[in-house]
Amino acid sequence: MACRITELVLDCADPQRMGDFWCEVLGYVELGWDGDDLEIGPPEAGFGGPQPTLILSRGTDPKPAKLPLHLDVNPTDRDQDAELERLLAAGARPADVGQTGEESWQVLADPEGNVFCLLRRRVDAVS
Repeated sequence: MACRITELVLDCADPQRMGDFWCEVLGYVELGWDGDDLEIGPPEAGFGGPQPTLILSRGTDPKPAKLPLHLDVNPTDRDQDAELERLLAAGARPADVGQTGEESWQVLADPEGNVFCLLRRRVDAVS
């Protein structure tokens, strides 16, 4: 028997704004609110499906430093350049974490400054 990741929790100041952003990025939908926490996930599966859901948890504590964990995303229906344009239009912004410029991935930050990477390789969408 093994465990499986079912949820990822991200502390944030504005769960609705972050939920809107990550729904646009991942093709997720709002699954519901539990107090100040917003859960988003795949439209067909929701909690317990093949992909983890994302909990946007309202928090006011400042981040102590760069998070030890970040998300990597891959385009599913376009190349990396087109997906980069889409993510920037959705509210992402370029982030500098000391990359050399030779990397095959793009380092971005979400609307609250959480770093994530857009990888080059295109993958199939999970259905």
